[in-house]
Amino acid sequence: MKNPVPQVASLLLEKLLLLVHVRPLPSSSGGEPPPAPAYYDTSCFKRGDLLEVPRTLFIHFGIYLGENRVAHLMPDILPAFTGDRRQIQQVVTNKRLILGVITKTASIRVDTVEDFAYGGSILVNHMDRLFQDQVLGSEEAARRAEKLVGATAYSLLWNNCEHFVTYCRYGSPVSFQTDKFCETVKMIIRDQRSVLASVLVGLASIFCLGLAPSTTLPTIFVPFFLWMAG
Repeated sequence: MKNPVPQVASLLLEKLLLLVHVRPLPSSSGGEPPPAPAYYDTSCFKRGDLLEVPRTLFIHFGIYLGENRVAHLMPDILPAFTGDRRQIQQVVTNKRLILGVITKTASIRVDTVEDFAYGGSILVNHMDRLFQDQVLGSEEAARRAEKLVGATAYSLLWNNCEHFVTYCRYGSPVSFQTDKFCETVKMIIRDQRSVLASVLVGLASIFCLGLAPSTTLPTIFVPFFLWMAG
């Protein structure tokens, strides 16, 4: 029988990472009106720049193409049903997004800076410090992004918007926020295993040495404190 813990952890991770893309529904879809777009001074952006927009729990990424255009990867079910660019280019609603995640379909699309950022603050090339000498030329990064525009496969864990931009700008598709969350999940799993191990050792000591405060109290309190620390 397969261990259900990794499967549960993976499912939890995908649900939480979904928040990186979720935006308020447009008013035409019955949701709250979206926030008024902020004004962005694009004169400070250069073609090939990597743009980051912090969201509620995670970060959304894109590559600036110049002339107020940003290429970014968004889960979207629509490209699986139509090639009509006018329909696909419309704002991705939450319904389209969630169905895209479920079916693992997406599109690398080009939007204005305002639509990409959706009222959030923008960081420019903030990830360069992590890659140091691996930064490709700005024009090369922009060309890579433009070449990939269109429908693509999608995975919250293995092929998301961060994988897209790191491939374009640094040559390697990686996602630090996914890696960090996976490490957190592993730590939680290890902590839970420590609790279980301590319980088993305590029960064995009680069985071998008999029921006494010296064996019973550690069996109760050690797992409790390990669980609290986790």
